[in-house]
Amino acid sequence: MASESWNAEEALTAVYSAHYSSLVRLGALLLRDSGSAEEIVQDAFVAMHGRWNRLRDPDKALAYLRTTVVNRCRSRQRHLVVVDKHMPKTLPDEPSAEHAAMATATTDTVIAAMRTLPEKQRTVMVLRYYGELSEAEIAETMGISRGAVKSHASRATKSLRLVLEQVR
Repeated sequence: MASESWNAEEALTAVYSAHYSSLVRLGALLLRDSGSAEEIVQDAFVAMHGRWNRLRDPDKALAYLRTTVVNRCRSRQRHLVVVDKHMPKTLPDEPSAEHAAMATATTDTVIAAMRTLPEKQRTVMVLRYYGELSEAEIAETMGISRGAVKSHASRATKSLRLVLEQVR
């Protein structure tokens, strides 16, 4: 790609058109909040635009964005943990009968089980099964080794199996 004919605006417009929705879904699955996920993805695109000239391989723009989204989601989760520590404790809301009935649906059950996983295990599972990334891509995105990816996936699978067997 020649830098004169493939500038940041054109490149990011192409990447945005092709991958914005999937990056927002990735963020929403990690954060469980689509509004925050949209903000994070938009911020990731703005950050990439500002650093486009420093990007060594423009073909890796999607990998850079994916890593940025995952890292910013992790930062947001850490921030929310601190906020939750300082929130007054209230009684939990009781779910309605309708909610209880809907929670028996397979998708809701799996999502609930995913929420019980530690952050890194959940991230590996989302990237593997939703993002359809290879172990190497997951390792690169999360900044961990392939062995760690395998370990987190194995532990997550075992935990999910136990949680889902209890639901039956």
